[in-house]
Amino acid sequence: MSSVDELHGNPHVDLYLKTGGEQGYHWNGTEILILFTKGNKSGEERRHALIFQPWGDNAYLVVASKGGTDAPPAWFLNLQGDANAEVQIKDERFAVRARVATDEEKPAMWAKMTAVWPAYDEYQTKTTRVIPVVVLERV
Repeated sequence: MSSVDELHGNPHVDLYLKTGGEQGYHWNGTEILILFTKGNKSGEERRHALIFQPWGDNAYLVVASKGGTDAPPAWFLNLQGDANAEVQIKDERFAVRARVATDEEKPAMWAKMTAVWPAYDEYQTKTTRVIPVVVLERV
């Protein structure tokens, strides 16, 4: 395990952004993107390091798990307030529009995400909240 694998939260985001993803893109056997949202209450930019998988030609999947807590992650609430956001993958930053996967889409998307982070299945057992898969579509 590298020292980057032990990073979480702001230290992970800061290193990722400082190095253009050279450090922090690969994390615990997964790939990470940085999601930039606007705070619902503050209106300030918020940055989040999230496990992701590409979906089709112009979309990326992330999971609003928060480790299986009953409350959704703040970034998900921010996207509910404003679905327009930005993503950085390695050194490329671009605009996205977020939406929750439909009931029809979710099984295949969930399978893709649990293939890279099996703990999502465990997280779902910890809460009665249905953990959403969020689709970030390039705009």
